[in-house]
Amino acid sequence: MELRMLSGFKSTRAASLGFAAAAALFAAALSLSAQMPGGGMGGPGGPGGPGGGGQPPTPPPAAGAHLDIIAGSSAAYKVTEQFVGIDFPNDAIGTSTGVSGTIIINKDGSIDPSSKLTVDLTKLSSDQDMRDNFARTRVLETATYPNAVFVPTKVEGIPVLIPFNGQSGVTLTGNLTIHGVTKPTVFKGIVTFNRDNTLAGIAKTTFTWSTFSLTPPKIGRLANVSDNVELTIVFRFKRS
Repeated sequence: MELRMLSGFKSTRAASLGFAAAAALFAAALSLSAQMPGGGMGGPGGPGGPGGGGQPPTPPPAAGAHLDIIAGSSAAYKVTEQFVGIDFPNDAIGTSTGVSGTIIINKDGSIDPSSKLTVDLTKLSSDQDMRDNFARTRVLETATYPNAVFVPTKVEGIPVLIPFNGQSGVTLTGNLTIHGVTKPTVFKGIVTFNRDNTLAGIAKTTFTWSTFSLTPPKIGRLANVSDNVELTIVFRFKRS
């Protein structure tokens, strides 16, 4: 009986030693894999590696950019109307998706003189056809002055090393031409930097009708409109 107990003890001990040795080898293999380039959870096929579920690393910031307007951009005006017999004012908003152009930011942060944004005013559309026709034919006279053009001369809020993520307040200074009249104009807004090489955001400015020699509309039951006109640009740029 003592021989059988001794034999059983030896077998159990051998099995335990075998399990311990296998565990040690497995732990050593994991440690070696984690230390190797591309190994571990961040390696190929892992959550952080190529082919895994993670995103590629964010590119480093780059000096300067060639920014082209892409789909999703628009420009809109907003004025406050007051109608006869109605006690509360109404915001009239007309939008054009006909926005085109390019802004070139040099490596030192300055704006290239060839930069320009153009808005097709013939495509302005609001919730009232009568208002749109009057604005095009009598106010903006788009048959003669079909476009609004902004030529930026300075940008503030965008770092010289333009990032590929995050947000920033932005100020664009330049010259705006509407109805054949050019005036210095400042747009203020916010820009988002995206890792897919796009910049998106919104910028606004305000001016009066007289700034661009425009005559406020007077049609139908419209009693008056506010003297201030708000111009908003929703922009999407592709950078290269």
